[in-house]
Amino acid sequence: MSEQKNISDLIDSSNSVDKYMVREQVDGELQKINLGPTHPSTHGIFENKILMDGERIVSAKSTVGYIHRAFEKISERRTYSQITTLTDRLNYCSSPINNMGWHMTMEKFLGIKVTKRIDYMRIIIMELARIADHLVCDSVMGVDTGALTGFTYVFQDREKIYDLYEQVCGARMTTNIGRIGGFERDFSPKFHQLIKEFIAEFPKRLEEFANLLERNRIFMDRTIGVGGISAERALNYGFTGPNLRAAGVDYDVRVMSPYSSYDDFDFIIPIGTSGDAYDRFMVRLQEMRESFKLVKNAYENLPEGNYHVDVPEYYLPDKPDVYTNMEALIYHFKIIMGETDIPTGEVFHSVEGGNGELGFYMVSDGGRSPYRLHFRRPCFIYYQAYPELIKDQMLSDAIITLGSLNVIAGELDA
Repeated sequence: MSEQKNISDLIDSSNSVDKYMVREQVDGELQKINLGPTHPSTHGIFENKILMDGERIVSAKSTVGYIHRAFEKISERRTYSQITTLTDRLNYCSSPINNMGWHMTMEKFLGIKVTKRIDYMRIIIMELARIADHLVCDSVMGVDTGALTGFTYVFQDREKIYDLYEQVCGARMTTNIGRIGGFERDFSPKFHQLIKEFIAEFPKRLEEFANLLERNRIFMDRTIGVGGISAERALNYGFTGPNLRAAGVDYDVRVMSPYSSYDDFDFIIPIGTSGDAYDRFMVRLQEMRESFKLVKNAYENLPEGNYHVDVPEYYLPDKPDVYTNMEALIYHFKIIMGETDIPTGEVFHSVEGGNGELGFYMVSDGGRSPYRLHFRRPCFIYYQAYPELIKDQMLSDAIITLGSLNVIAGELDA
């Protein structure tokens, strides 16, 4: 007579679904399904192997690597200015934050001090990027629960933010915005017109979106108590950003380690209590309000001055100067061809990205490229908790949990 076992006894402690060949051994069926890597409900190319008892998730195993692009190794063969285009592809929903985080890392390493005007310009662009990132996350959470209207509302505003990017750098999504030492160009008259319109219109639009979901009974029932995590577990995993603050920990790099003159401004760090999907939605919603205040205050108090500092060894000169000035042509050639050596040493700098603390750790051996460069990608860190968050939840809850974490596949596979 065979020995009877509970489902829990059959689950290996390593959480490896590949070992779950147990369907015939229990009363009722356990079913193994693959959520991904190209499932329409997943927000990127990654896979979750899920063991289910009916509609309830018994355990799961997350798999990454489907879009691995070797950015860190590619960086060892690129000049420092060329690495900016690689950072675009990490969290591509808020790529200007990635760009400027890299520029600030190099400025910290090289001892370059930028002006208040550059700091404020960066705050304006980075907080616009944060708003765009959170608009995607919160509106897609609505879609995941069956509410499409909010998504169609706010994507118009995301496009307006992209219009602002376009005025600064000519690109919209993968922006390559800014330079080591400042910006490629100053804010144009068209930019000033568009941002004044955005400042006048966005608060009303955001509140319309909030009214659709914030107290929507169906949305609340689908998100409250779903995918929750305690502050202690979140810290143990290494959570940062909105997902950590939703668990009740008020850690924000802009406050704890101020950069780019963020300490000139007063803003609230919203926190949650239960760390569930609803708290994550509400934290991002309030952060958009705070980011808007930062954009408005930084723009209205934008100092006078130049949009870049005088560091010709690292800052690409304007094209008209390259065509007419021999010194500018020489600097342009040396920067593009990687003829400017960087001092030896190492540096770490982090910024508050759209999904949490985005860090850059670089080791230089004095050449034209980094000896080693590591990106601290927040998504890669908190995605490790996903199997724990969805255990004992329904399959439909797994999709909502994934959306509320805002997992961006570009940050999983660097």
